[in-house]
Amino acid sequence: MLEITTWTLSLALMLIGVAGVVVPLLPGTTLILVAAILHKLLLPADLSWLAIGLIAVFWAASIVADIGGVMVGTRWFGGSKWGMAGASGGALVGVFFSLPALVLGTVFGAILAEKLLANKTDAEALKSGVGAAAGFVISTIARLACAFVMIALFLIATLSGVRA
Repeated sequence: MLEITTWTLSLALMLIGVAGVVVPLLPGTTLILVAAILHKLLLPADLSWLAIGLIAVFWAASIVADIGGVMVGTRWFGGSKWGMAGASGGALVGVFFSLPALVLGTVFGAILAEKLLANKTDAEALKSGVGAAAGFVISTIARLACAFVMIALFLIATLSGVRA
């Protein structure tokens, strides 16, 4: 019974984690890592600590992608430090509403910060906003890839029977 419950909990948390990569306010890849650790603690023979370590490496990569994506995208499109800060602030506000509000908050945050704080032209501010949106999309794709790799590592490690 413990085995069925543990597998159900692990897989449910991982599926919610995948949804959390794109849905605001869910911790995404963190849920996948927590699921793997819980599985290891409840069924120690199923999963090695090496597998947990590899899963944690991709979790860390997803965090870097999450933080860096919007900032790098904004910068690549000519945004300033103000644009990066505005994009992050706009995303923080948008996260409480919906996925479209998150993207729009990121764009408008970058545009407003560039216009009001960096004294950029309308065209430069808009370009920075587009960069912020592009960075958000790229970081979401990268986090989604990390989530799928984390789940694949978990499944390979648990179903292969190889223990390290």
